[in-house]
Amino acid sequence: MSATSAFFERLTVAGQDPRFSKVCGSVRFDIRDGGHLEQWLLNIDHGRMRVTRSGGPATTVIQVSSQLAEAMARGEVNGLAAITRGEIMVDGDLALALRIGRLFPREPGPLEHDDVDGGRGQ
Repeated sequence: MSATSAFFERLTVAGQDPRFSKVCGSVRFDIRDGGHLEQWLLNIDHGRMRVTRSGGPATTVIQVSSQLAEAMARGEVNGLAAITRGEIMVDGDLALALRIGRLFPREPGPLEHDDVDGGRGQ
């Protein structure tokens, strides 16, 4: 199973996320791998999450390469940074797309691991 599929499976199993209790909308992920298009539709209704493999209409459409989707699902890439670099295209509600970033795992960066200043606090 790909990291992307596992990510959407986790959302399906979780079913509810209190961080989204005031959110209603839908996000379709259009994930391209060469000529192949994989589509996932995430419907959010006051924190209740439902994921289907669908190309149906959505409030927000996120277009991303399969390589970048895999990296995001593993927590290796920040979605906001990728949007800023033009690696992810967003059509529709940008605020919803940015909120969705909270669902992706986050791996700590090197500065979060190491005490760079040797504990001097400067």
